[in-house]
Amino acid sequence: MEYLSTRGAAERVSASSAIAHGLAPDGGLYVPDSLPRVDGRELELLRRSGYRERAERIMAPFLPEFTAGEISALCAAAYGDNFDSPLTAPVRFVDSGTGYLELWHGPTSAFKDMALQMLPRLLVSSLKKCGERRGVCILVATSGDTGKAALEGFADVEGARILVFYPQGGVSDVQRLQMVTQRGVNVGVSAVEGNFDDAQAGVKRIFSDADFARVLDGRGWFLSSANSINWGRLLPQIVYYFSAYCDFVNSGRIAMGERLDFCVPTGNFGNILAGWMAREMGLPAGKFICASNENNVLTDFIGTGVYDRRRPFHMTESPSMDILVSSNLERLLYFLSGDAGRVSRWMGELAREGRYDVGAEMLGRIRGAFGAGCCDDARTEREIARVWREHGYLIDTHTAVASGVLADARAKGEQSGPCCVVSTASPYKFCASVLSALGEAADAPGVELIGRLEAATGTKAPAPLAALAGAEERFTGCTAPEGMRDVVDAFLS
Repeated sequence: MEYLSTRGAAERVSASSAIAHGLAPDGGLYVPDSLPRVDGRELELLRRSGYRERAERIMAPFLPEFTAGEISALCAAAYGDNFDSPLTAPVRFVDSGTGYLELWHGPTSAFKDMALQMLPRLLVSSLKKCGERRGVCILVATSGDTGKAALEGFADVEGARILVFYPQGGVSDVQRLQMVTQRGVNVGVSAVEGNFDDAQAGVKRIFSDADFARVLDGRGWFLSSANSINWGRLLPQIVYYFSAYCDFVNSGRIAMGERLDFCVPTGNFGNILAGWMAREMGLPAGKFICASNENNVLTDFIGTGVYDRRRPFHMTESPSMDILVSSNLERLLYFLSGDAGRVSRWMGELAREGRYDVGAEMLGRIRGAFGAGCCDDARTEREIARVWREHGYLIDTHTAVASGVLADARAKGEQSGPCCVVSTASPYKFCASVLSALGEAADAPGVELIGRLEAATGTKAPAPLAALAGAEERFTGCTAPEGMRDVVDAFLS
Protein backbone atom coordinates (compact mmCIF):
# COMPACT_ATOMS: atom_id res chain seq x y z
CA MET A 1 0.00 0.00 0.00
CA GLU A 2 1.23 3.48 -0.89
CA TYR A 3 -0.06 6.95 -0.02
CA LEU A 4 -0.90 9.80 -2.35
CA SER A 5 -2.02 13.39 -2.04
CA THR A 6 -5.64 14.46 -2.33
CA ARG A 7 -4.44 17.23 -4.68
CA GLY A 8 -2.48 14.97 -7.02
CA ALA A 9 0.73 16.94 -7.47
CA ALA A 10 2.93 15.00 -5.02
CA GLU A 11 4.68 11.67 -5.47
CA ARG A 12 3.38 8.48 -3.89
CA VAL A 13 5.07 7.70 -0.58
CA SER A 14 5.26 4.91 1.98
CA ALA A 15 3.12 4.84 5.11
CA SER A 16 6.10 5.83 7.26
CA SER A 17 6.88 8.81 5.02
CA ALA A 18 3.25 9.98 5.03
CA ILE A 19 3.16 9.78 8.83
CA ALA A 20 6.56 11.41 9.29
CA HIS A 21 5.77 14.45 7.16
CA GLY A 22 2.06 14.93 7.86
CA LEU A 23 1.08 17.22 5.00
CA ALA A 24 1.86 16.48 1.34
CA PRO A 25 4.22 18.95 -0.42
CA ASP A 26 1.38 20.16 -2.68
CA GLY A 27 -0.72 21.14 0.34
CA GLY A 28 -2.96 18.09 0.08
CA LEU A 29 -3.64 15.37 2.64
CA TYR A 30 -2.22 11.88 2.36
CA VAL A 31 -4.66 9.03 1.71
CA PRO A 32 -4.02 5.31 1.09
CA ASP A 33 -4.22 4.17 -2.53
CA SER A 34 -6.76 1.52 -1.50
CA LEU A 35 -8.81 0.47 1.53
CA PRO A 36 -8.34 -3.09 2.81
CA ARG A 37 -11.44 -5.28 3.11
CA VAL A 38 -12.71 -6.73 6.39
CA ASP A 39 -14.96 -9.73 5.72
CA GLY A 40 -17.39 -11.60 7.98
CA ARG A 41 -14.75 -14.03 9.19
CA GLU A 42 -12.48 -11.18 10.25
CA LEU A 43 -15.37 -9.39 11.96
CA GLU A 44 -16.05 -12.53 13.96
CA LEU A 45 -12.41 -12.63 15.08
CA LEU A 46 -12.62 -8.97 16.06
CA ARG A 47 -15.80 -9.63 18.03
CA ARG A 48 -13.99 -12.13 20.22
CA SER A 49 -10.93 -9.91 20.73
CA GLY A 50 -9.96 -7.15 23.14
CA TYR A 51 -9.28 -3.59 22.03
CA ARG A 52 -5.54 -3.98 21.52
CA GLU A 53 -5.94 -6.96 19.22
CA ARG A 54 -8.69 -5.18 17.33
CA ALA A 55 -6.30 -2.25 16.81
CA GLU A 56 -3.51 -4.55 15.60
CA ARG A 57 -5.73 -6.31 13.07
CA ILE A 58 -7.31 -3.15 11.64
CA MET A 59 -4.12 -1.07 11.45
CA ALA A 60 -1.72 -3.71 10.07
CA PRO A 61 -2.79 -3.59 6.38
CA PHE A 62 -2.24 0.18 6.34
CA LEU A 63 1.34 -0.19 7.62
CA PRO A 64 3.01 -2.68 5.23
CA GLU A 65 6.59 -1.81 6.24
CA PHE A 66 5.88 -2.49 9.93
CA THR A 67 6.23 -6.05 11.22
CA ALA A 68 3.48 -7.77 13.19
CA GLY A 69 5.69 -7.58 16.27
CA GLU A 70 6.23 -3.85 15.84
CA ILE A 71 2.51 -3.18 15.48
CA SER A 72 1.74 -5.35 18.50
CA ALA A 73 4.29 -3.44 20.59
CA LEU A 74 2.87 -0.09 19.44
CA CYS A 75 -0.68 -1.10 20.41
CA ALA A 76 0.40 -2.51 23.77
CA ALA A 77 2.17 0.74 24.63
CA ALA A 78 -0.64 3.00 23.37
CA TYR A 79 -3.57 1.18 25.00
CA GLY A 80 -2.52 0.01 28.44
CA ASP A 81 -2.52 1.31 31.99
CA ASN A 82 -2.71 4.87 30.65
CA PHE A 83 -6.46 4.23 30.17
CA ASP A 84 -8.68 4.00 33.24
CA SER A 85 -10.98 1.37 31.70
CA PRO A 86 -9.79 -2.17 30.94
CA LEU A 87 -11.99 -2.03 27.83
CA THR A 88 -10.16 1.12 26.58
CA ALA A 89 -13.22 2.36 24.64
CA PRO A 90 -16.32 0.89 26.35
CA VAL A 91 -19.89 1.33 25.11
CA ARG A 92 -22.38 2.49 27.74
CA PHE A 93 -25.85 1.27 26.78
CA VAL A 94 -28.81 3.31 28.00
CA ASP A 95 -31.63 1.39 26.29
CA SER A 96 -32.20 -1.41 23.81
CA GLY A 97 -31.14 0.63 20.79
CA THR A 98 -28.74 3.31 22.02
CA GLY A 99 -25.16 3.12 23.24
CA TYR A 100 -22.59 5.81 23.97
CA LEU A 101 -19.08 4.94 22.79
CA GLU A 102 -16.90 6.39 25.56
CA LEU A 103 -13.65 7.54 24.00
CA TRP A 104 -12.46 9.57 26.97
CA HIS A 105 -10.85 7.06 29.32
CA GLY A 106 -7.29 8.05 28.36
CA PRO A 107 -4.88 10.37 30.18
CA THR A 108 -6.47 13.65 29.00
CA SER A 109 -10.13 12.56 29.27
CA ALA A 110 -10.93 13.21 25.60
CA PHE A 111 -11.27 11.12 22.45
CA LYS A 112 -8.06 12.54 21.02
CA ASP A 113 -6.17 10.13 23.29
CA MET A 114 -7.39 7.23 21.16
CA ALA A 115 -5.10 8.47 18.38
CA LEU A 116 -2.55 10.60 20.20
CA GLN A 117 -1.36 7.84 22.49
CA MET A 118 -0.53 5.98 19.28
CA LEU A 119 0.76 8.75 17.01
CA PRO A 120 4.01 9.67 18.87
CA ARG A 121 5.08 6.04 18.95
CA LEU A 122 4.09 5.56 15.32
CA LEU A 123 5.86 8.76 14.31
CA VAL A 124 9.14 7.87 16.04
CA SER A 125 9.10 4.44 14.38
CA SER A 126 8.30 6.03 11.00
CA LEU A 127 11.19 8.50 11.28
CA LYS A 128 13.60 5.64 11.90
CA LYS A 129 12.28 3.73 8.88
CA CYS A 130 12.69 6.84 6.73
CA GLY A 131 16.28 7.32 7.89
CA GLU A 132 15.41 10.81 9.10
CA ARG A 133 18.27 12.33 11.15
CA ARG A 134 16.73 15.74 11.83
CA GLY A 135 14.62 16.49 14.85
CA VAL A 136 10.88 16.84 14.34
CA CYS A 137 8.81 19.73 15.66
CA ILE A 138 5.13 18.95 15.96
CA LEU A 139 2.92 21.97 15.28
CA VAL A 140 -0.65 21.77 16.53
CA ALA A 141 -3.65 24.04 16.23
CA THR A 142 -6.29 23.02 18.73
CA SER A 143 -9.91 23.86 19.38
CA GLY A 144 -9.59 22.35 22.85
CA ASP A 145 -8.74 18.68 23.22
CA THR A 146 -6.14 17.89 20.56
CA GLY A 147 -3.61 20.23 22.17
CA LYS A 148 -3.47 18.55 25.56
CA ALA A 149 -3.63 15.05 24.09
CA ALA A 150 -0.73 15.84 21.74
CA LEU A 151 1.29 17.47 24.53
CA GLU A 152 0.76 14.45 26.74
CA GLY A 153 1.71 12.05 23.97
CA PHE A 154 4.87 13.87 22.85
CA ALA A 155 6.15 15.17 26.22
CA ASP A 156 9.83 14.25 26.64
CA VAL A 157 9.88 12.13 23.45
CA GLU A 158 13.51 12.06 22.33
CA GLY A 159 14.21 13.88 19.07
CA ALA A 160 10.89 15.72 19.08
CA ARG A 161 9.49 19.03 20.22
CA ILE A 162 5.85 20.07 20.24
CA LEU A 163 4.29 23.53 20.05
CA VAL A 164 0.54 23.99 20.49
CA PHE A 165 -1.55 27.02 19.48
CA TYR A 166 -5.05 27.50 20.91
CA PRO A 167 -7.61 30.33 20.43
CA GLN A 168 -7.50 32.83 23.27
CA GLY A 169 -10.80 32.59 25.15
CA GLY A 170 -11.97 29.79 22.86
CA VAL A 171 -11.44 26.78 25.12
CA SER A 172 -12.88 25.81 28.50
CA ASP A 173 -11.09 26.65 31.77
CA VAL A 174 -10.17 23.01 32.26
CA GLN A 175 -8.92 22.60 28.69
CA ARG A 176 -6.72 25.70 29.01
CA LEU A 177 -5.28 24.58 32.33
CA GLN A 178 -4.54 21.13 30.97
CA MET A 179 -2.37 22.72 28.28
CA VAL A 180 -0.62 25.56 30.12
CA THR A 181 0.38 23.31 33.04
CA GLN A 182 1.87 20.58 30.84
CA ARG A 183 5.19 19.22 32.05
CA GLY A 184 8.05 18.31 29.73
CA VAL A 185 11.29 19.86 28.53
CA ASN A 186 10.29 19.78 24.87
CA VAL A 187 6.81 21.35 24.99
CA GLY A 188 5.46 24.82 24.26
CA VAL A 189 2.01 26.40 24.28
CA SER A 190 0.76 29.75 22.98
CA ALA A 191 -2.64 31.38 22.76
CA VAL A 192 -3.64 32.98 19.44
CA GLU A 193 -5.80 36.06 19.04
CA GLY A 194 -8.90 34.99 17.12
CA ASN A 195 -10.66 31.65 16.74
CA PHE A 196 -9.60 28.10 15.90
CA ASP A 197 -9.77 28.71 12.16
CA ASP A 198 -7.25 31.56 12.60
CA ALA A 199 -4.91 29.22 14.49
CA GLN A 200 -5.37 26.39 11.98
CA ALA A 201 -4.79 28.71 9.01
CA GLY A 202 -1.64 30.02 10.69
CA VAL A 203 -0.24 26.53 11.14
CA LYS A 204 -1.01 25.66 7.51
CA ARG A 205 0.79 28.85 6.36
CA ILE A 206 3.87 27.85 8.34
CA PHE A 207 3.82 24.34 6.83
CA SER A 208 3.67 25.77 3.30
CA ASP A 209 6.45 28.34 3.90
CA ALA A 210 9.36 26.90 1.88
CA ASP A 211 11.81 29.60 2.97
CA PHE A 212 11.12 28.93 6.63
CA ALA A 213 11.48 25.18 6.02
CA ARG A 214 14.98 25.80 4.64
CA VAL A 215 15.87 27.89 7.70
CA LEU A 216 14.72 25.13 10.03
CA ASP A 217 16.49 22.48 7.96
CA GLY A 218 19.72 24.40 8.51
CA ARG A 219 19.14 24.09 12.23
CA GLY A 220 18.43 20.37 11.97
CA TRP A 221 14.63 20.51 12.30
CA PHE A 222 11.61 19.81 10.17
CA LEU A 223 7.92 20.30 10.87
CA SER A 224 5.16 17.71 11.17
CA SER A 225 1.64 17.68 12.50
CA ALA A 226 -0.40 15.93 15.18
CA ASN A 227 -3.66 17.37 13.88
CA SER A 228 -5.95 15.03 12.01
CA ILE A 229 -4.41 16.22 8.75
CA ASN A 230 -1.72 13.64 9.64
CA TRP A 231 -2.66 10.15 8.44
CA GLY A 232 -1.07 8.64 11.55
CA ARG A 233 -3.62 10.51 13.61
CA LEU A 234 -6.61 9.36 11.55
CA LEU A 235 -5.68 5.68 11.21
CA PRO A 236 -6.13 4.69 14.89
CA GLN A 237 -9.60 6.25 14.88
CA ILE A 238 -10.89 3.68 12.39
CA VAL A 239 -10.39 1.02 15.05
CA TYR A 240 -12.98 2.17 17.54
CA TYR A 241 -15.82 2.03 15.04
CA PHE A 242 -15.14 -1.65 14.50
CA SER A 243 -14.79 -2.06 18.27
CA ALA A 244 -18.11 -0.36 19.00
CA TYR A 245 -19.90 -2.50 16.42
CA CYS A 246 -18.46 -5.65 17.98
CA ASP A 247 -19.60 -4.51 21.42
CA PHE A 248 -23.13 -3.90 20.13
CA VAL A 249 -23.14 -7.44 18.73
CA ASN A 250 -21.74 -8.88 21.94
CA SER A 251 -24.46 -7.10 23.92
CA GLY A 252 -27.16 -8.88 21.90
CA ARG A 253 -28.63 -5.59 20.66
CA ILE A 254 -27.80 -6.34 17.03
CA ALA A 255 -26.94 -9.49 15.11
CA MET A 256 -23.65 -9.84 13.25
CA GLY A 257 -24.14 -8.23 9.85
CA GLU A 258 -27.03 -5.99 10.96
CA ARG A 259 -26.60 -2.31 10.21
CA LEU A 260 -25.63 0.11 12.97
CA ASP A 261 -25.92 3.88 12.61
CA PHE A 262 -23.46 6.28 14.25
CA CYS A 263 -24.09 9.85 15.41
CA VAL A 264 -20.85 11.81 15.71
CA PRO A 265 -20.18 15.29 17.11
CA THR A 266 -18.19 16.83 14.29
CA GLY A 267 -15.87 19.79 13.80
CA ASN A 268 -12.81 19.05 11.67
CA PHE A 269 -14.46 15.94 10.10
CA GLY A 270 -11.68 13.51 11.07
CA ASN A 271 -13.65 11.49 13.62
CA ILE A 272 -16.66 10.88 11.39
CA LEU A 273 -14.44 10.28 8.34
CA ALA A 274 -12.73 7.43 10.20
CA GLY A 275 -16.14 5.84 10.68
CA TRP A 276 -17.01 6.21 7.01
CA MET A 277 -13.70 4.59 6.08
CA ALA A 278 -14.53 1.66 8.37
CA ARG A 279 -17.83 1.33 6.48
CA GLU A 280 -16.01 1.29 3.15
CA MET A 281 -13.72 -1.43 4.52
CA GLY A 282 -16.71 -3.65 5.27
CA LEU A 283 -18.10 -2.56 8.64
CA PRO A 284 -21.90 -3.08 8.54
CA ALA A 285 -22.57 0.56 9.32
CA GLY A 286 -25.65 2.40 8.15
CA LYS A 287 -25.86 6.19 8.19
CA PHE A 288 -23.30 8.49 9.77
CA ILE A 289 -25.15 11.41 11.30
CA CYS A 290 -22.94 14.50 11.35
CA ALA A 291 -23.85 16.51 14.46
CA SER A 292 -22.82 20.18 14.55
CA ASN A 293 -23.26 22.98 17.05
CA GLU A 294 -24.23 26.51 15.99
CA ASN A 295 -21.21 26.53 13.66
CA ASN A 296 -23.28 24.42 11.31
CA VAL A 297 -21.29 24.72 8.10
CA LEU A 298 -21.25 20.92 7.71
CA THR A 299 -25.01 20.61 8.27
CA ASP A 300 -25.59 23.08 5.47
CA PHE A 301 -23.04 21.38 3.23
CA ILE A 302 -24.59 17.94 3.60
CA GLY A 303 -27.96 19.50 2.90
CA THR A 304 -26.99 21.57 -0.16
CA GLY A 305 -23.59 20.52 -1.50
CA VAL A 306 -22.33 24.09 -0.99
CA TYR A 307 -19.53 24.56 1.53
CA ASP A 308 -19.55 28.20 2.61
CA ARG A 309 -17.37 29.37 5.50
CA ARG A 310 -18.48 32.98 5.03
CA ARG A 311 -20.73 33.13 8.07
CA PRO A 312 -20.63 34.31 11.67
CA PHE A 313 -18.34 32.34 13.96
CA HIS A 314 -20.00 31.29 17.21
CA MET A 315 -18.14 30.56 20.44
CA THR A 316 -20.23 27.82 22.02
CA GLU A 317 -20.36 25.49 25.02
CA SER A 318 -18.90 22.76 22.77
CA PRO A 319 -15.70 24.60 21.82
CA SER A 320 -13.85 21.67 20.24
CA MET A 321 -16.45 21.89 17.44
CA ASP A 322 -16.15 25.65 16.93
CA ILE A 323 -14.73 25.26 13.44
CA LEU A 324 -15.74 26.67 10.05
CA VAL A 325 -13.03 25.04 7.91
CA SER A 326 -13.26 21.26 8.27
CA SER A 327 -9.93 20.04 6.91
CA ASN A 328 -10.68 16.32 6.68
CA LEU A 329 -13.65 16.86 4.40
CA GLU A 330 -11.02 17.12 1.65
CA ARG A 331 -10.22 13.43 2.12
CA LEU A 332 -13.87 12.42 1.76
CA LEU A 333 -14.19 14.44 -1.44
CA TYR A 334 -11.14 12.69 -2.85
CA PHE A 335 -12.38 9.22 -1.92
CA LEU A 336 -15.82 9.88 -3.44
CA SER A 337 -14.65 11.64 -6.60
CA GLY A 338 -11.33 9.89 -7.27
CA ASP A 339 -10.36 13.13 -8.96
CA ALA A 340 -7.48 15.05 -7.38
CA GLY A 341 -7.89 17.85 -9.91
CA ARG A 342 -11.46 18.56 -8.81
CA VAL A 343 -10.46 18.40 -5.14
CA SER A 344 -7.60 20.82 -5.73
CA ARG A 345 -9.97 23.17 -7.56
CA TRP A 346 -12.54 23.06 -4.74
CA MET A 347 -9.87 23.74 -2.11
CA GLY A 348 -8.57 26.63 -4.20
CA GLU A 349 -12.06 28.11 -4.39
CA LEU A 350 -12.42 27.77 -0.63
CA ALA A 351 -9.14 29.62 -0.07
CA ARG A 352 -9.90 32.39 -2.57
CA GLU A 353 -13.66 32.82 -2.34
CA GLY A 354 -14.62 31.16 0.95
CA ARG A 355 -16.95 28.64 -0.71
CA TYR A 356 -17.27 25.81 -3.21
CA ASP A 357 -20.12 23.79 -4.71
CA VAL A 358 -19.60 20.06 -5.33
CA GLY A 359 -22.68 19.72 -7.54
CA ALA A 360 -25.70 17.42 -7.50
CA GLU A 361 -23.93 14.16 -8.38
CA MET A 362 -21.35 14.45 -5.60
CA LEU A 363 -24.01 15.63 -3.16
CA GLY A 364 -26.01 12.50 -3.89
CA ARG A 365 -23.00 10.32 -3.05
CA ILE A 366 -22.43 12.21 0.19
CA ARG A 367 -26.05 11.94 1.25
CA GLY A 368 -26.01 8.24 0.54
CA ALA A 369 -23.79 7.81 3.60
CA PHE A 370 -24.31 10.90 5.73
CA GLY A 371 -27.13 12.64 7.49
CA ALA A 372 -26.74 15.88 9.42
CA GLY A 373 -28.24 18.04 12.12
CA CYS A 374 -27.25 20.86 14.45
CA CYS A 375 -27.86 21.78 18.05
CA ASP A 376 -27.51 25.18 19.74
CA ASP A 377 -26.33 25.70 23.32
CA ALA A 378 -29.82 25.80 24.81
CA ARG A 379 -30.73 22.50 23.13
CA THR A 380 -27.39 21.05 24.26
CA GLU A 381 -28.13 21.85 27.90
CA ARG A 382 -31.62 20.38 27.66
CA GLU A 383 -30.14 17.18 26.28
CA ILE A 384 -27.62 16.90 29.13
CA ALA A 385 -30.50 17.26 31.58
CA ARG A 386 -32.71 14.78 29.72
CA VAL A 387 -30.09 12.04 29.53
CA TRP A 388 -29.27 12.48 33.23
CA ARG A 389 -32.94 12.52 34.22
CA GLU A 390 -34.00 9.54 32.12
CA HIS A 391 -30.91 7.35 32.31
CA GLY A 392 -28.75 8.62 35.20
CA TYR A 393 -25.95 9.04 32.67
CA LEU A 394 -23.78 12.17 32.61
CA ILE A 395 -22.54 13.49 29.27
CA ASP A 396 -20.45 16.46 28.18
CA THR A 397 -21.52 19.24 25.84
CA HIS A 398 -20.04 17.73 22.66
CA THR A 399 -21.62 14.35 23.30
CA ALA A 400 -24.87 16.18 24.06
CA VAL A 401 -24.80 17.82 20.63
CA ALA A 402 -24.74 14.38 19.03
CA SER A 403 -27.26 12.95 21.47
CA GLY A 404 -29.62 15.88 20.83
CA VAL A 405 -29.30 15.60 17.06
CA LEU A 406 -30.06 11.87 17.30
CA ALA A 407 -33.09 12.50 19.53
CA ASP A 408 -34.41 15.09 17.07
CA ALA A 409 -33.85 12.73 14.11
CA ARG A 410 -35.78 9.99 15.88
CA ALA A 411 -38.60 12.38 16.75
CA LYS A 412 -38.89 13.30 13.05
CA GLY A 413 -38.76 9.65 11.95
CA GLU A 414 -35.40 10.12 10.22
CA GLN A 415 -33.64 7.51 12.37
CA SER A 416 -35.29 4.47 13.87
CA GLY A 417 -32.80 1.62 14.23
CA PRO A 418 -29.97 0.99 16.68
CA CYS A 419 -27.48 3.84 16.92
CA CYS A 420 -24.14 4.47 18.57
CA VAL A 421 -23.52 8.00 19.87
CA VAL A 422 -19.81 8.79 19.81
CA SER A 423 -18.97 10.32 23.21
CA THR A 424 -15.88 12.46 22.84
CA ALA A 425 -15.07 13.96 26.26
CA SER A 426 -15.59 13.53 29.97
CA PRO A 427 -18.33 15.81 31.35
CA TYR A 428 -15.75 17.00 33.89
CA LYS A 429 -13.92 18.91 31.16
CA PHE A 430 -16.95 21.22 30.89
CA CYS A 431 -18.13 21.48 34.48
CA ALA A 432 -19.75 24.90 34.23
CA SER A 433 -21.94 23.97 31.27
CA VAL A 434 -22.91 20.59 32.72
CA LEU A 435 -23.74 22.04 36.14
CA SER A 436 -25.81 24.78 34.54
CA ALA A 437 -27.69 22.19 32.48
CA LEU A 438 -28.52 20.31 35.69
CA GLY A 439 -29.79 23.48 37.38
CA GLU A 440 -26.77 23.81 39.68
CA ALA A 441 -24.69 26.92 40.38
CA ALA A 442 -21.64 27.33 38.15
CA ASP A 443 -20.19 30.57 39.53
CA ALA A 444 -16.54 29.60 39.89
CA PRO A 445 -13.53 28.69 37.71
CA GLY A 446 -13.65 25.30 36.04
CA VAL A 447 -11.28 23.46 38.36
CA GLU A 448 -13.19 24.59 41.45
CA LEU A 449 -16.38 23.24 39.89
CA ILE A 450 -15.06 19.69 39.61
CA GLY A 451 -15.90 18.95 43.25
CA ARG A 452 -19.27 20.64 42.87
CA LEU A 453 -20.19 18.40 39.94
CA GLU A 454 -19.09 15.32 41.89
CA ALA A 455 -21.29 16.33 44.80
CA ALA A 456 -24.28 17.15 42.60
CA THR A 457 -24.24 13.87 40.68
CA GLY A 458 -22.49 11.32 42.87
CA THR A 459 -20.07 10.60 40.02
CA LYS A 460 -16.28 10.76 40.16
CA ALA A 461 -14.00 13.01 38.16
CA PRO A 462 -11.15 11.40 36.20
CA ALA A 463 -7.96 11.53 38.27
CA PRO A 464 -5.96 13.68 35.77
CA LEU A 465 -8.61 16.41 35.88
CA ALA A 466 -8.93 16.35 39.67
CA ALA A 467 -5.14 16.81 39.86
CA LEU A 468 -5.27 20.17 38.02
CA ALA A 469 -6.15 22.08 41.19
CA GLY A 470 -3.12 24.16 42.21
CA ALA A 471 -0.98 23.12 39.21
CA GLU A 472 1.57 25.72 38.06
CA GLU A 473 0.79 27.59 34.83
CA ARG A 474 3.95 27.44 32.69
CA PHE A 475 2.80 29.11 29.47
CA THR A 476 1.13 32.53 29.39
CA GLY A 477 2.03 33.91 25.95
CA CYS A 478 -0.39 35.08 23.28
CA THR A 479 0.29 36.04 19.67
CA ALA A 480 -1.57 37.49 16.73
CA PRO A 481 -2.01 34.99 13.86
CA GLU A 482 0.63 36.78 11.80
CA GLY A 483 3.12 36.32 14.66
CA MET A 484 2.83 32.53 14.85
CA ARG A 485 5.89 31.94 12.64
CA ASP A 486 7.96 34.08 15.01
CA VAL A 487 6.81 31.94 17.94
CA VAL A 488 7.92 28.81 16.11
CA ASP A 489 11.20 30.46 15.16
CA ALA A 490 11.97 31.32 18.78
CA PHE A 491 10.87 27.89 20.01
CA LEU A 492 13.36 26.17 17.70
CA SER A 493 16.25 28.64 18.15
